[in-house]
Amino acid sequence: MSGLDLTLTAMAGAPGGSGQGQGNSMVMIVWIVLMLGLFYFMMIRPQQRKEKERRKMIDAIKTGDRVIFAGGLIGGVTNVKDHSFTVKIADNTKVEVLKASVTRVLQKDEELGSATKE
Repeated sequence: MSGLDLTLTAMAGAPGGSGQGQGNSMVMIVWIVLMLGLFYFMMIRPQQRKEKERRKMIDAIKTGDRVIFAGGLIGGVTNVKDHSFTVKIADNTKVEVLKASVTRVLQKDEELGSATKE
């Protein structure tokens, strides 16, 4: 029997090889655990770190900060609420925007052109 046949036999639970079927299934379990561990450290953990930094940035926003939102709006924060900001986007124009839509906080001396070149 080839290695693939033994693996399929071990997965199906059919009798085939005496002790080799269980050995191959143990190797398969170890590989699955290693792949899940690799997936966690390469994909999930860095994403959690980014989200933690993003939440920290949003919590630090205060009145007077200039922000860029996911929809492309750029404005100055005039009021901070629990789940939203009131943002002045033009003269006599204020909108309420969810905190979750903030993508970036602009520095005081930062130009708009440098903010969009990421």
